Amino acid sequence: MTTKGTIAVEEAVIDPATTWILGESQHILTPGDAGKAALESHKRRLLDIDGRLASMDADGVEYMLLSLTAPGCQGITDQKLSEQTATGFNNWLATEVSKRPSRFGGMAAVSMHDPTQAAGELKRAIQELGFFGGLINDFQSIERGDKIYYDTTAYDPFWRMAEELDVPIYLHPRYPELSNLQPNTKYGSRLHLLGAGVQFHLDLSFHIYALCASGVFDRFPRLKLVAGHLGENIPFNLWRASHWYNKPSKKATRPSQHDYSYYFRNNIFITTSGNFSTPGLEFCIKELGVERCLYSIDTPYDQVKEAQEWWRTVELKDNQKELVGRENAIRLFKLPIGI
Repeated sequence: MTTKGTIAVEEAVIDPATTWILGESQHILTPGDAGKAALESHKRRLLDIDGRLASMDADGVEYMLLSLTAPGCQGITDQKLSEQTATGFNNWLATEVSKRPSRFGGMAAVSMHDPTQAAGELKRAIQELGFFGGLINDFQSIERGDKIYYDTTAYDPFWRMAEELDVPIYLHPRYPELSNLQPNTKYGSRLHLLGAGVQFHLDLSFHIYALCASGVFDRFPRLKLVAGHLGENIPFNLWRASHWYNKPSKKATRPSQHDYSYYFRNNIFITTSGNFSTPGLEFCIKELGVERCLYSIDTPYDQVKEAQEWWRTVELKDNQKELVGRENAIRLFKLPIGI
């Protein structure tokens, strides 16, 4: 391994007890035996932390923050099971990272059925298990096919805890629920749009805009969120979104004190996970500031080798490459790694 290698912060794993959640959309996306074979291969990649470490050594990744893959606890409609899954995964992950603490750290899984319970599990994971933040997979599925977003004051207990603990919360996309994948629904009739290429950033960007507009960052001004995939494409729309959000008719009635650009420059960080575009990264640095941009890979959905080969071609001025590649992550997550 190259000393002072990159640090990647959106890297998915799963514990053996939780692999059942991976079938959320598999039979619709890839039906039959081919889908089953793909699912088994995917499980092996998520479970293979030793293999992950070998690829890190081979290509110069110093450290990864590991988190429960999508849909995580957000895909579990039963509240008790969702909460138990979060606790069990966090305990398992703590054991795994303790075997290699100089190479891996943990991001807490939480069930978002009950914001107070979620706050308590986040606190336990940070203070007792030594994790460095939390990761939420977009909306929380609940029974009857409904879903919960976190832009109401009902979720203030969770956001308050994240601010008090001074840890970032990473917002990650997920597939729609199966009820929204039936024929003649928006995505059900257009399965080719599902996933990382289109649907992920469309759906999660809506949630992030909603959080910005809700006033949550006004109530908790030190709250820190992270959005992957170059900020789910929001930075490229920030000027227009804020321009219209600042029109008198919007400004008179909006819940938030500031516009979207303000919150992206004060509360939100973005990563390169699964979006290895040099012009895109350069734009984000100019739009948000280099201190808001972090390197990530998105393993195992994207490969360590591909990401690192791209990163070696990136040319940034002054010390920007060191900041994005490792130093910003060390500062944001308070990682026990020397700069």
